Amino acid sequence: MIRVVLADDEDLIRGALAALLALEDDIEVVAQASDGEAAVAAVRAHRPDIAVFDLEMPRRDGVLAAEAVRGLDGVAVVIVTRHARPGVLRRALSAGVRGFVPKTTPAAQLASILRDVHAGRRYVDSEIAAAALTEGACPLTARELDVLRYALRGGTVATIAREAHLAAGTVRNYLSSAMTKLGVRTRYEAARLAWDEGWI
Repeated sequence: MIRVVLADDEDLIRGALAALLALEDDIEVVAQASDGEAAVAAVRAHRPDIAVFDLEMPRRDGVLAAEAVRGLDGVAVVIVTRHARPGVLRRALSAGVRGFVPKTTPAAQLASILRDVHAGRRYVDSEIAAAALTEGACPLTARELDVLRYALRGGTVATIAREAHLAAGTVRNYLSSAMTKLGVRTRYEAARLAWDEGWI
């Protein structure tokens, strides 16, 4: 029996997926969670074979939840998403995710993917993989990316400077440069775009 923890903040989708997976003879959903923190707790409590995480959940997204359970022996993570950007795929694979699946995947195919992942294989949707291979490189420097990581939390320039151990003027310069390169008007837009692309 393949034991699964299922996490998605949309109750209807999570419940429907759990019901469909329960129809499979060899898959058992042992716990469900509606946010990333609860997902991590459920995985730690139940030690499933596979954790199926939605990418976009409150309190901790699917990739951050995958990073949090990465050290648990025998737990493979599969991410399901409706926003499959190539940069996010790279972040997910770096976090040890074994499967990356769009939410448009039929339940029977997802069950098959879970069996493959349980057998030690990886699964990445072919459309997402093709997009990742053809995507251009990140235009930002390592230091600009560092500053955007702090900006993503919503801090002021002074807060970012303190956390990054930089002068406030240096932080403003890095933020300005990143915003120009990305063609956005605010540091929050720049940070969100960098996050969506999987650069930070």
